[in-house]
Amino acid sequence: MTRALLIMGPTASGKSALALALADRLAGGRSGRLAGRLAGCLAGRPAEGGGGEIVNADSMQVYTDLRVLTARPSPEEEAAARHHLYGCVDAAERFSVGAWVRAVTPLLSEIIARGCTPIVIGGTGLYFRALTHGLVEIPEPPDALRTALVARAHAEGAETLHAELAVLDPGVAAKLGVRDAPRIIRALAVRRATGVSIADWRRATAPVLAPDQWLGVALTPPRAPLYASIDARFGAMLAGGALEEARALAGRALDSGLPAMKAHGMPWLGAHLRGEMELAEAAALGRRDTRRYAKRQFTWITHQAPDWEKLVETALDDRVAHVCALWNALDWNSEA
Repeated sequence: MTRALLIMGPTASGKSALALALADRLAGGRSGRLAGRLAGCLAGRPAEGGGGEIVNADSMQVYTDLRVLTARPSPEEEAAARHHLYGCVDAAERFSVGAWVRAVTPLLSEIIARGCTPIVIGGTGLYFRALTHGLVEIPEPPDALRTALVARAHAEGAETLHAELAVLDPGVAAKLGVRDAPRIIRALAVRRATGVSIADWRRATAPVLAPDQWLGVALTPPRAPLYASIDARFGAMLAGGALEEARALAGRALDSGLPAMKAHGMPWLGAHLRGEMELAEAAALGRRDTRRYAKRQFTWITHQAPDWEKLVETALDDRVAHVCALWNALDWNSEA
């Protein structure tokens, strides 16, 4: 039976460190990172040779071109535990929730077959939603249709497209703001390409993981220190080669609408590289956008994951002990 640990949280909240610590603990703590009072806290861990394997659930960390800008695990971290679905997609691709589900579904079974525990971590709420509630694959509209709608939104304004959507699909239009261009374009493109409302496509389906197959925890640290960590991390990314990474990606001349081109900081660093602003301004805007994204992640956790256990504590030892206690309380050793 698949039993997975899901760890969701805002950017820079310490998900990777927690996942590595738990992967080590599931393996019996052989690396010694958490020796002492935490030893053996995860009852029912796999037999010798097992452990935790870390699975990415962050929509930006899948891109090969974005190791630094997305704060992907370092080579040293990747060597400490087996990692999956990191840096595996070219920036020229539009990686979707559906593509992630197709990749992760067999992967979870493979990890379990090795006698290990999947530790799925990330900040992309839709990935976790698809994993635990299911996902209907909406057919992708033709690129030409989407490109034409994007061009019209720029030339005529999102309001014009919203008015068209209100005629074709009034129920969906009523739920969207008149300036919400990305969602208006998506809904209009789906309706025109398939003849079916996007709302009708979004009916419930069987989840990848049943309710008794996973434990979900959400990191919800105090916001002020989290925002300070975000600011500091952006500076560290610049020092660690983020500008050079942005220059290499910009040099590929990819469509600016691709998801990888919208990674936090990338649009502003691109503007700096084109001589449109100073690096300090680009960095400030990158930090601002990342803080705003973290706020949206908190909102998602509050409204879309109300039943997930919230971890407010920030100390790694405390987080590990909290998760260990939850894991043991669920009695994973019993057969379903």
